[in-house]
Amino acid sequence: MTNPRPVILGVVGDSAAGKTTITRGLVRILGEDHVSHICTDDYHRYDRKQRADLGITPLHPDCNYMDMIAQHLQHLQRGDPILKPVYLHTDGTFGPPVYLQPERFTVVEGLLGYYLPEMLDCYDVRVYLNPPEELRRRWKVQRDCARRGYTTDQVLSELDRREPDSEAFIRPQRRYADMLVSFLPPDAQDPDPTHLDAELTLRDGLPHPDLTPFLQEDADGLILIERGGERLLQIPGRMDPEHAAAIEEAIWARMHFATHLRARRLGEFTIGTELFRSESLALVQLLILYHLLTAKASVALGGDGARSVEGRAQPSKPGPVAA
Repeated sequence: MTNPRPVILGVVGDSAAGKTTITRGLVRILGEDHVSHICTDDYHRYDRKQRADLGITPLHPDCNYMDMIAQHLQHLQRGDPILKPVYLHTDGTFGPPVYLQPERFTVVEGLLGYYLPEMLDCYDVRVYLNPPEELRRRWKVQRDCARRGYTTDQVLSELDRREPDSEAFIRPQRRYADMLVSFLPPDAQDPDPTHLDAELTLRDGLPHPDLTPFLQEDADGLILIERGGERLLQIPGRMDPEHAAAIEEAIWARMHFATHLRARRLGEFTIGTELFRSESLALVQLLILYHLLTAKASVALGGDGARSVEGRAQPSKPGPVAA
């Protein structure tokens, strides 16, 4: 008897949009032994020096082995192992490839994960992280200066150089997300990362849990706005922890088959060496987790996963998303 295929999560967004923060918490909940992880940066065609010589950014599809990403996604979806390339952010070079066996869950994060039509049906859940540009630039400066040895001027200059490719190739992928996630400061005077509001655009490709009992028109509750074929869910960053816990409880109640995961905390993130917690981040992660576990339960019972027919990609569509 063959094992059920892995459930695959895609997390796409521009550089420093928060992909690792989102996925790290999910991996912690699901268990590192049960999750295989891929960053599509590993599929860069050129190292850092070659990119500088060629005048190409890592955001451009021509700078990446797009066909290999698509092929590897299809292998993983079937439960087959891959020999994954390795890109080293520490010095911008490549390391030896690694043998990667798909686990119960596979998390694929990166810049161009939804770029080709043949990639889209490989995912059970598609998330796009869409912070405001001012906030993303601040995060990128903080990260690249602290962890990658750049100066502020170098990071800002590189952001400006990448902007045309961000607009042409990265942002158009937003249209293929089941969940479009934006973290927003409540106001310009309150940049506290533990109290960022969250806005989720929920599309009909996945059956989202019913949160209407928790909607309330005040600063402490969820707000849901219907807009055509999608819904905009607003989560206040300063939500009362007891109210947030009640919402989490209601979502967990729909996942009675996964109660063993509840001991691990959601919403935690680090800045430097300090550990913080965000109620809005916790709820975003829990909603993603809900879809992953629902898909896993469906697959275990012989189903196709949680995605509706309407939410499937149309494989006959020609060309990449930016064409």
